Amino acid sequence: MTAIITTDGNYRQWLVDLKDKIHRAQIKAALSVNRELLALYWELGGEILEKQSRAGWGDALIPQLSIDLLNSFPDMKGFSRTNLFYIRKWRLFYNELEKVPQLVGQIPWGHNREIVTKCLSIDEALFYVKETIQNNWSRTMLLHQIESDLYHRQGKAIHNFNDTLPPPQADLAREILKNPYNFDFLTFEKNKDERALENDLVLHIQKFLLELGQGFAFLGRQCPAVDGSARRALKHD
Repeated sequence: MTAIITTDGNYRQWLVDLKDKIHRAQIKAALSVNRELLALYWELGGEILEKQSRAGWGDALIPQLSIDLLNSFPDMKGFSRTNLFYIRKWRLFYNELEKVPQLVGQIPWGHNREIVTKCLSIDEALFYVKETIQNNWSRTMLLHQIESDLYHRQGKAIHNFNDTLPPPQADLAREILKNPYNFDFLTFEKNKDERALENDLVLHIQKFLLELGQGFAFLGRQCPAVDGSARRALKHD
């Protein structure tokens, strides 16, 4: 029964479509978390700027705020002293805008930090944000393009940005999915997270196989690859 299903063209095409749906759902979830994280950073950066200017707390604010936030949220490295300075710098960079640019929420925080650190204007920054999304750049590729001064070499005006999701297998998509700041934001613990994910995946696999009916078997978790002789033995069982 298993061999018949796996060689059926309709099944193979359905499996391809199903994998694509899963990849896209993963990316949509990761993008949603990323947008919420950056919205939080935008608001936090604005409040830091306001308190420093109006309350007169000055440079002493960020070190103290980092200590207090880390005491309450010890698993979130986004509240480190260094990152809070980056959050302030990021908000100050875009401060003439009323709200965080929509496209900015489609790239990881690490990309955003590099862009506002190395770009001299909002137009230049948004150019690299747009190019990152359209070309699915990893952070390494983004840095290479900034250092090679792609913005001035192309000399193109920045307008009419397209809001598009990156393909599932792109470097940018992988970095969004694995962005450590997103995991910290959700307060997943590193050591527990992998085991929790494995348990959830195994549970869903078992349920999925039960729904498919006879002809399928769950051999176990973290099993070594089954060689040809073992596969033949399993087939005859």
